[in-house]
Amino acid sequence: MTRNLDFALGEYFHGYNRGVDRRIVFLDKQDYERFVKLLYICNSKNEFEYDRVFVKGQKIEFKDIERGERLVAIGSWCLMPNHFHLLLKEILEVRPSNNYSGISIFMHKLSTAYSLYFNKKYFRTGSLFEGRFKAKHLGTDEYLKYQYTYIHLNPIGIIDKGWKKKQINDKEKAKKFLKEYKYSSYKDYIGEEREEGAILNKEEFPEYFSTSTDFGAMIEEWINFDGGEIEIGQEEKP
Repeated sequence: MTRNLDFALGEYFHGYNRGVDRRIVFLDKQDYERFVKLLYICNSKNEFEYDRVFVKGQKIEFKDIERGERLVAIGSWCLMPNHFHLLLKEILEVRPSNNYSGISIFMHKLSTAYSLYFNKKYFRTGSLFEGRFKAKHLGTDEYLKYQYTYIHLNPIGIIDKGWKKKQINDKEKAKKFLKEYKYSSYKDYIGEEREEGAILNKEEFPEYFSTSTDFGAMIEEWINFDGGEIEIGQEEKP
């Protein structure tokens, strides 16, 4: 996982974590929206006083937040009821003094900020997520493409558990559900203009990350496949 992983400059990684004891970590719309905002705010070398950023009753827009220099490049993201997935690129040199990378700092800030919010809101204490974040190195273009598609297809699991084996019962329903699901970067890759698009740094990733035609083809290929095992990598069951 993260302890023995070298977050080398310019390399791509799949970062993810889930709720402790597989618990639900997004209980309502406000929870999802807070995490989405944190994906943008925490991707900064600057420190933020989150209580001042999130003023009760005040709508926060990404364009109003002065972030400064980023910690990571984000290629895709998806939130599920009890876990989340991120596709990341390391853009900072690892600090020799403590071996911290941009990815490590970002993931720590993100998890801490959301856990503080969640525990305060729901009157709980203790860890919210299952230990330190998990990460896998995407060392080949094939694996990167696979993970890029896999992350965006995750929401289908809410309505069809067979999706990981490419055994989707109602393909049209699955496509419709993906297009309507708000809490991933899927909409940003099919041409929808929304403020969440500011989370992504497509220019830091291969060209097919910026081409909706390529993205659509990868999604269609998976959904329309008539059955088979996952071909690349082994994913933990969330």
